[in-house]
Amino acid sequence: MIIGVPRESAEGERRVALVPESVKRLGGASIVVEASAGSGAGYPDSAYVEAGASTKDSRAVFAESDLVLKVQPPTAAEASMLKEGSAMVSFLFPTANLDSVKGLVSRKATAFAMELMPRISRAQSMDALSSQSTISGYKSVLMAADALPRLFPMMMTAAGTITPAKVFVLGAGVAGLEAIATAHRLGAVVEGYDVRPAVKEQVESLGAKFVELPIQTANAQTAGGYASAQSDEFYRKQQELLAEHAKASDVVITTALVPGKKAPMLVSEEAVMGMKEGSVVVDLAAEQGGNCALTEPGKTVVKHGVVIIGPLNLPSTMAPQASQLYSRNVATFVATMMKGGELLPNEADELVRGTMVVNRGVVVHEGTRKALEAQP
Repeated sequence: MIIGVPRESAEGERRVALVPESVKRLGGASIVVEASAGSGAGYPDSAYVEAGASTKDSRAVFAESDLVLKVQPPTAAEASMLKEGSAMVSFLFPTANLDSVKGLVSRKATAFAMELMPRISRAQSMDALSSQSTISGYKSVLMAADALPRLFPMMMTAAGTITPAKVFVLGAGVAGLEAIATAHRLGAVVEGYDVRPAVKEQVESLGAKFVELPIQTANAQTAGGYASAQSDEFYRKQQELLAEHAKASDVVITTALVPGKKAPMLVSEEAVMGMKEGSVVVDLAAEQGGNCALTEPGKTVVKHGVVIIGPLNLPSTMAPQASQLYSRNVATFVATMMKGGELLPNEADELVRGTMVVNRGVVVHEGTRKALEAQP
């Protein structure tokens, strides 16, 4: 079997799906890497060759590979270059990339979406969303500290004491917890909030105060451990209550996402207006519409004297380690499906069943199938 690793074509994407250290983990397969595929993440072609891989041009990687590993969803053009009947492992976000799905179908391909990896104990080492969210949470605090015109830690100086900055983190998933931990390490006073009361202990274990709001949060968590969508009335009350905490904060970092849906609005314009001039909002949900009403995805803007940052693809800004983590996730997942050097996915396996979007040219992911059927 030939496993191909193309260079990512998405604008600004510096990560690579497989780093040299993971090549040997896929023993029994021939690894073909597109020339310069890892250069943006600091992995030269020579490192791949030394690890046992070979390099070729983009068209050859797609056309010759039995399995293609990617970070970003394939473009329609990339899907059209796939070897017929081949397989792909990547982030796919299929309902938002229907043209890519159609391209995979036309090549009778089999495609696995890393973002759909089940949240079960044996899949922890394959959880790419978590590994990349760790990077995002860490980097969000660095961005906030850089934009905030004051120090994070308390300092005792000859001229007197400097009080610490106050950081409020909304959402205590992987990104939020990493943001809390990083802000605490930098010396800030940190508060954390999540609609799921079950995460209180995790927030407090990282040195933050858990904010509890006097509103009902029944059924706030899905079976997979994600936050579930709530009613419009719930979000209205939530915004009002969170605004009071935002006003008292120097930095607000928002990380709240609901799988498959637009990000919930947590920070209203009124809340921003109440924040101190020079305060900072970093909205990690910008790619899904944002948790702040004034976020502009991919931009840093100043509204009502508050700096609002809407970063996109933060893991790519720390490509060496983001690639290393993602590569381990992918290699571990692929290894579970390999036998005797061949890709033989067991469709009865929960890992395979949960991540498979297209099977030999047939769309098997229910949400994607419905989205395709709904198209005019």
